[in-house]
Amino acid sequence: MEYTSIKRLMDLTFSIIFLILFSPILIFLIIVLIPLTKNKPLYIQYRPGKNEKLFIHFKLRSMTMETDDFGNMLEDEKRLRWWGRILRKTSLDELPQLINVLMGDMSLIGPRPLLIDYLKLYNKTQMRRHEIKPGITGWAQVNGRNSISWEEKFKLDVWYVDNFSFWLDIKILLLTLIMVFQRTGINQDGQATREKFTGYN
Repeated sequence: MEYTSIKRLMDLTFSIIFLILFSPILIFLIIVLIPLTKNKPLYIQYRPGKNEKLFIHFKLRSMTMETDDFGNMLEDEKRLRWWGRILRKTSLDELPQLINVLMGDMSLIGPRPLLIDYLKLYNKTQMRRHEIKPGITGWAQVNGRNSISWEEKFKLDVWYVDNFSFWLDIKILLLTLIMVFQRTGINQDGQATREKFTGYN
């Protein structure tokens, strides 16, 4: 049996187990976020997955939706409150993505799903990150997460596409747990989250 088949079996098994284990925490967080996010605790957005196919991506909302006097969304640092920082530092905002894994749109491990707008900015090599399903965590996440440059991140994503295996995935899972507890690489230096990708390559 090819590892791609085993990988899907692992995704199904672990996503079900994790959803059962973390469902009380997820439900509690949703209830807490309802008044903080004006009844919109889930951040739902289309993201490109394998072969650039769009899917509905779920996360817990970690920022407010405040706008300026002209209706433009405020900067991230102004919308990221104390509760959002806690969600991001603990990676609890990622929990709803287990539903994406269960549905088959994502894998536990793979390149992170990014914005649709970035599709037109990738070069041919960077676009290869879409040859496999996106993941909740991945090789780039355990090698710097948001603290590395976009170029470094895409190189790591493509390296994973060419080298993913059972033992590499186990290694990434273990390293992810360590990073969650250490809370490293959450933000880019000088940024509340990280700067947007502008297409430099």
